[in-house]
Amino acid sequence: MKTSRRKFSSKFKTKVVLEALKEQSTLQELSSKYELQSTQISKWKKEFIENASATFDSKQKKDTESVEKDKLFSKIGQLQVEIDFLKHVLGK
Repeated sequence: MKTSRRKFSSKFKTKVVLEALKEQSTLQELSSKYELQSTQISKWKKEFIENASATFDSKQKKDTESVEKDKLFSKIGQLQVEIDFLKHVLGK
């Protein structure tokens, strides 16, 4: 009989990793508490630490993306006005 793999939400993973980072409990205690392998917790912890800087980079990236998006929308608006003007002038 095939058993399906368990899927963990990002909230759950974060909760487990933060507890592991606090180091108030050992990996074995956490693994028995959450019914996980200690190697899985270690992998999540390593991945969390490696990608932690992305948290602060994402805000700056969103700001530049929103500026670029606003520029593109204004350009689209300008081109639409020009198209409407030309249609009106050439239509006569």
